[in-house]
Amino acid sequence: MEGFADFLANPLVYLSMPVISAIVGYGTNVVAIYMMFHPIEFIGVYKPILGWQGIIPRRAAKMAGISVDTITEKLIDQKEIFSRLDPERIAEELEGPLNNMVEDITNQVMLEHQPTLWESLPNVVKNQIYKRINREMPEIVAEIMSELKANIEQMYDLKDMVITNLTRDKALLNTIFQEVGYAEFKFIARSGIYFGGLFGVVQMIVWLFFQEWWLLPAFGLAVGYATNWLALQMIFNPKEVFRIGPFNIQGLFMKRQEEVAKDYGRLVSQELITPANIIEAVLKGPYSDKVFAMIGRHVQKAIDEQTSIAKPFVTFTVGTQNYIRMKNSAVEKIIGNMPDALKHVESYADDALDLQNTLMTRLQALSPEEFEGMLRPAFEQDEWILIAVGAALGFMVGVFQLIVLFGDEMGITGGGEAAGQAAVMLLQSTGLT
Repeated sequence: MEGFADFLANPLVYLSMPVISAIVGYGTNVVAIYMMFHPIEFIGVYKPILGWQGIIPRRAAKMAGISVDTITEKLIDQKEIFSRLDPERIAEELEGPLNNMVEDITNQVMLEHQPTLWESLPNVVKNQIYKRINREMPEIVAEIMSELKANIEQMYDLKDMVITNLTRDKALLNTIFQEVGYAEFKFIARSGIYFGGLFGVVQMIVWLFFQEWWLLPAFGLAVGYATNWLALQMIFNPKEVFRIGPFNIQGLFMKRQEEVAKDYGRLVSQELITPANIIEAVLKGPYSDKVFAMIGRHVQKAIDEQTSIAKPFVTFTVGTQNYIRMKNSAVEKIIGNMPDALKHVESYADDALDLQNTLMTRLQALSPEEFEGMLRPAFEQDEWILIAVGAALGFMVGVFQLIVLFGDEMGITGGGEAAGQAAVMLLQSTGLT
């Protein structure tokens, strides 16, 4: 009964063990969560060994790839996105800015290549030219949009757009996982207190009967390891609901499918798959050369049609080569102004695509196995590192307990009076005394 006698002689020291264990569990879980997301860029001496970068930012390309697979395979693909855009409506939205752009570009091209001829033309003639071109522009835009939709696989890559944006903006990638799983990360942190305290009670009871120097470090390691592991299991398992008496049991993330779907739909539609990002991807993505070639082909065709009657006179006046240079110059200037012009369709495109509601309703309809893929990749990548870090920190705290609380008994210097003071201060800080 030596253990009980020791307990009665030093109750605060023993009672501090569950408290320390709870703090260890909480602390290791908080550290593990932080290490998932931070730092965004590598900090250390030699990448990737001597230093650290948050697991999600470090695996940004792979994480983004997993996310976009879920989006394109289960929620929406690029064909459906563009099928919701009406070419005629796009032309209407662009009519105003294109009219202004055409007038400016016509003046620039003519003054650059044929300043004398252009300046000698009466304003009435110039205005007729502007009006004729502007009258044809909506049809040209509608033709370009129709061809884009018909050949969207060769003109736009949704997966490349999402991966490019998420790898370029790692903070956004962090935000997506953090907002989608905020309740789960909060649970992981708090579960450290519950599981850690429970392990601490077991640790205290075992220590009453069995006092070996390795026991406290071993329990610390077990607490750091098990609290992380158990929390992860409770988040994703069981996937399907099953009843135990009056209770419905299901993984915490699975329970929140409806809520997560709303947050995810809002976040992705407002920050990632936006009309502005889609336009940028079309004009700057891997198929941009094909897009510009298509636009150039339509614009050159329109110029030839506009000048078809007067073309012999035009080519005689300015020369065939100069006429070709004028056409190419006009095409280049129109393409250069496209990004600014297309900003005028963003509001219409946002309403037409209705991505937030689409993503939300389809995410709510996913099976538990499919839904798990929204958050599980954040944990699966190097999950063992997080658990190992928790175990290592727990082990170090176990060594601290051994030295500070029971150093004298174990024949380790650094115990004694400091142990009692540390225990009293710890219990006072937690409100247990």
